[in-house]
Amino acid sequence: MLRSVIAPRVAVRASPACLFARAYSSAAKEYDTVIIGGGPGGYVAAIKAAQLGQKTACIEKRDTLGGTCLNVGCIPSKAMLNNSHLYHEAKHNFAKRGIDVGEVKLNLAQLLADKDKAVTGLTRGIEMLFKKNKVDWIKGAGTLKSATEIEVALNDGGAQTVAAKNIIIATGSEPSPFPGFEIDEKQIITSTGALALEKVPEKMIVIGGGVIGLELGSVWSRLGAEVTVVEYLPAIGAGMDAELAKAFQRSLSKQGIKFKTSTKVVSSEKKDGKVVVSVEGAKNGKQESLTADVVLLSVGRRPYTEGLGLENAGVKVDAKGRIEMADEQFRTAVSSIRVIGDVTMGPMLAHKAEEEGIAAVEHITNGHGHVNYNVIPSVIYTHPEVAWVGKNEQQLKEEGIKYKVGSFPFAANSRAKTIDDAEGLVKIITDAETDRILGAHIIGPNAGEMIAEACLAMEYGGSAEDVARTCHAHPTMSEAFKEACMSAYSKPIHF
Repeated sequence: MLRSVIAPRVAVRASPACLFARAYSSAAKEYDTVIIGGGPGGYVAAIKAAQLGQKTACIEKRDTLGGTCLNVGCIPSKAMLNNSHLYHEAKHNFAKRGIDVGEVKLNLAQLLADKDKAVTGLTRGIEMLFKKNKVDWIKGAGTLKSATEIEVALNDGGAQTVAAKNIIIATGSEPSPFPGFEIDEKQIITSTGALALEKVPEKMIVIGGGVIGLELGSVWSRLGAEVTVVEYLPAIGAGMDAELAKAFQRSLSKQGIKFKTSTKVVSSEKKDGKVVVSVEGAKNGKQESLTADVVLLSVGRRPYTEGLGLENAGVKVDAKGRIEMADEQFRTAVSSIRVIGDVTMGPMLAHKAEEEGIAAVEHITNGHGHVNYNVIPSVIYTHPEVAWVGKNEQQLKEEGIKYKVGSFPFAANSRAKTIDDAEGLVKIITDAETDRILGAHIIGPNAGEMIAEACLAMEYGGSAEDVARTCHAHPTMSEAFKEACMSAYSKPIHF
């Protein structure tokens, strides 16, 4: 019979250093900063932290880094937008440009493979950057156990405890569900399914006329689908300037996309291999049934906090499920835990998350960081592209700010005319007294690139005259931006 042996108790006073170590648990691997989430905000924060001398780890449960954006969002959608535009140009516009190519056929499998190639190259690139900057990638799902400890359920099995002086939550967002629609990513799909359809649907209904719906609706419209966009609000574009929203809808309508604005979606039913969507007028209540092969749900996104164990550390969320930010240094209610990106307040944009990631790490390192939320651009990568930054006219009216407007059409821009891509305009809004640029709104070719000039001018408090008196190369699209600024403070030359 075995007898247990109990050693006599000996009173030992722990040193302060031992108590500090015990707070992190002797079994835990210790870091200066650990980021939960390897998307644009998370991986950028991890690299910056390492560059600033912090021992850094990033916890990500996907098999690849980059989050939604690089894997099933921004990057693959832009590949498909580009290639579908080239297909559309070859099929409809090459001949008038003097380019005879014969019959143009779609190889959807190759188009999707090209998209996957872009994704693979970029996600592997982040992994190489982690190695270059000595960031540890812990592959698994992280759960907060306390204000300084994270338990990781490893992808390969088992668990690992990680301790950190600082934790940054960057878990991003996920598509918002819609009542009455069961997502199967085949017939009723999110943006993820829209990037992997095995054939072009004859008819597609897009629920939601925001950025995601319009971009992916454009892709499948160009590839041959009959696309109808259903939007509850009276205008598409999710907050863009009203003048541009009208011009944008006209442009997409000419491309064959149909719109039902001020329309409420009631329910859906799968019937005879199709999806029947019941809608009604938001104002008049008129009922209608729409039938499609595929329905794309693009009604927004919601913060992703599943399994994070926020309650274990005392981290709070608001009524919308967003993690609450306690101060401008991105701290939550728990001072050792910070939050950035889609999972907290503000626009759900990859570049906003990246800026917050860098600023949060700088606050940890030296107490200073910078994000100017008045200069966060938005872009819709359709054709024409739409981009905007700062205030629109409606916002300025509501705020009682006196303003001036200058605009310039691409139809009067020599570069746009030479490439026969002259649809759209540049619109600049300035303070009526100081001429300071308050907002810039662009619809037309290369709008997504051109908006950076507006951002730079606004970041430095520039005026329309400052931009107008800056030499722009000729012939370039950016001359339209210069002339819109001339229009805002004086008169343009070429219009």
